[in-house]
Amino acid sequence: MSPKTRTSWLLIAPLLLLVVAGFILPIGYTMIKAVENPEVTAALPRTAMVLDQWDGKDLPPEAAFRALVEDIAGESNGMTFGAMTRRLNFELNGTRTILLQTRRKAASLEAPYSASLPAAIPEWGNPELWKLIKTNSSPVTASYLLRALDIEVSPEGTLERVPADRAIFIDLFTRTFWISIWVTLICAVLAYPTAYYISTLSDRAASYAMLLVLVPFWTSILVRTTAWFILLQTEGPINNALVGVGILQEPAQLIFTRFAVYVAMVHVLLPFQILPLYSVMKRQGPQYLRAAASLGAPPWRQFLSVYLPLTFPGVAAGAAMVFMLSVGFYVTPALVGGLQDQMVSYYIAFFTNQSINFGMVAALSLLLLAMTGTIIVIARRLIPNAGNSIQA
Repeated sequence: MSPKTRTSWLLIAPLLLLVVAGFILPIGYTMIKAVENPEVTAALPRTAMVLDQWDGKDLPPEAAFRALVEDIAGESNGMTFGAMTRRLNFELNGTRTILLQTRRKAASLEAPYSASLPAAIPEWGNPELWKLIKTNSSPVTASYLLRALDIEVSPEGTLERVPADRAIFIDLFTRTFWISIWVTLICAVLAYPTAYYISTLSDRAASYAMLLVLVPFWTSILVRTTAWFILLQTEGPINNALVGVGILQEPAQLIFTRFAVYVAMVHVLLPFQILPLYSVMKRQGPQYLRAAASLGAPPWRQFLSVYLPLTFPGVAAGAAMVFMLSVGFYVTPALVGGLQDQMVSYYIAFFTNQSINFGMVAALSLLLLAMTGTIIVIARRLIPNAGNSIQA
């Protein structure tokens, strides 16, 4: 390796380390957590070994009942037992209660356990509960990824749609991308004339105009969202103004609506669309439009055939940034939106902080990343020059 090449690698080494530590490793860890399934095996090792030989028909043999009682009675690590109960309760609601009851009564049970355990806790006489433990004794599972798509594995091992009252994630992803697409379109429509006007100003005037764009950009998202939370209240300034001028007879419900989510998100993300557009428009000289005008093209034709294609790299680059930031929004919809306006990030936070289910956190995050990447790739394929534009 030549000294010049060695120097080049040394210069880019910090960037490579940053990419690996901040992007590749977290995504790799997320992929592992999305399919990792150690909880049941860690808490019930004997039971898992016996059930591995069970054919799943009728009740398991006495050895399985004995292994379960020994595992639960000898389980001294409360964290391991708690993780196991949460894992199984996620698959079948009520399982945590059954396991806690079993733990309390395990010391008083006597052999044969296949008779005493169901007598003490009737649910252990149901083969479905044993099948649940057997299914989740594997070290890897697709359960989280399937559940994030509203699919579950039946006791017979077939894939089924979850009941309608628990099918929330497909609608959640649809809502997330629908909101993100609309926010992206609104930002593009508002940013284009704004960036064009700024690009026509003198350098001094443009610097002041860009300062007005950047001041909100430098302000915390939480502060800006809280401001909209106050402005959109039923008794807030906007409703009072609309009622005062006679547009409304009584205050409208603006807060905790999809409208509030759009307004607050557009306010936060609009600079991400204006900045690349302004950068591209500032480089465009008037000679192209003059040439089109000299050939007899009317103003609308000059715009559609000349100016818009020249500035499309800025449109696509800004739209890509706005869309990718939109799909991960949490604070803004959580503060100003209603329950039906929450996005995927809201449930990622819920599984992280409340139900402590990192498998679902990883599955939702991985699917969100994959779906977002797929949409970007499709956009690059379908929209002319989108690939070069997004890279710009």
